[in-house]
Amino acid sequence: MNQNLETIKNQYQEKISNLKTDKDLESLRIELFGRNGLFNDLFTKLKEIPVDERRAYGQELNVTKNELERLIAIQSQKVQKIENKKIKNLKSDIYELPKIGHLHPITQTERQLNEVFRKLGFSVYNSPEIVTDEFNFERLNVPQNHPARDMQDSIYIKEPEYLLRTQTSTIESYLLKAKSQDLPIRAAFPGSVFRNEKVNRSNHFVFHQYQAVVVDKNITMKDLIGTMDLMFKTLYGPDVVVRYRCKYYPEVEPGVGPDMQCFSCHGKGCPLCKYAGWIEMGGSGMIHPKVLEAASIDSKVWSGFAFGMGLDRWTMAQKNIKDIRTLMGGNLAYKPNEL
Repeated sequence: MNQNLETIKNQYQEKISNLKTDKDLESLRIELFGRNGLFNDLFTKLKEIPVDERRAYGQELNVTKNELERLIAIQSQKVQKIENKKIKNLKSDIYELPKIGHLHPITQTERQLNEVFRKLGFSVYNSPEIVTDEFNFERLNVPQNHPARDMQDSIYIKEPEYLLRTQTSTIESYLLKAKSQDLPIRAAFPGSVFRNEKVNRSNHFVFHQYQAVVVDKNITMKDLIGTMDLMFKTLYGPDVVVRYRCKYYPEVEPGVGPDMQCFSCHGKGCPLCKYAGWIEMGGSGMIHPKVLEAASIDSKVWSGFAFGMGLDRWTMAQKNIKDIRTLMGGNLAYKPNEL
């Protein structure tokens, strides 16, 4: 397997050195490191490596990935220097404007989280946004008469069967069914979710969540809290203030709600946090045995945790954005002196 990695490295080293434009470099970066790229596929197949070789192969895989990322960055700098020199030497009143585009703040936060979880051995998944009632509710321990259905205020495409997913937990229910005979599971999945909500400073009818699921033997609440602590500290630094409260969610038992001290008022109380001093960042807990059993997973042998975080709120806290509507707006203005 290491010979394969050496072949991959040599092959792409030559490709990288021959690329002359930012566009070509970005295409190659997506080919290698994108959601459906080569390295995501290699990390997903890591479990197929014999146990006694897996650790060494995983380390070599990370080394290869980091080396190719470094080479792309170096080549990108070379390309940029050449382009800058061309513009400087251009004897004309016509000149190329500098690029002002950038990734959406939610995409930036999503990619940061993807990187965190890939380093922990997670695979990153997604699913269709139009789902069935069975996978959005019933397989998550939310039967027809459950009050949690009212709380989510669903948007149905064809009632009562098809709806826009109200939570990324829906991806979890699809994944548990697909992987029930291929345990353990370590998976993360960002995505858009939809609810018939009134739009205001802190809520929107289209928003984003980031879900993670682990199913293995002897998984405990300690594993869940440790994983969430790592997320908070990665995105907001070691001094972030977080509290965990007991909460009820039908798909987990026990349930935990992580709150972060308001980044706007630092706990004093303001309109953003509704004067509570804290912002609810998502929901989590140990996967309910009924959810495992619905996927034909023996809950006496396997256990797991799951959490779904409000990606919009994580982004707002990180970028100091105080109105969720800003993330969905069309104000793309820029100041020339910021170029």
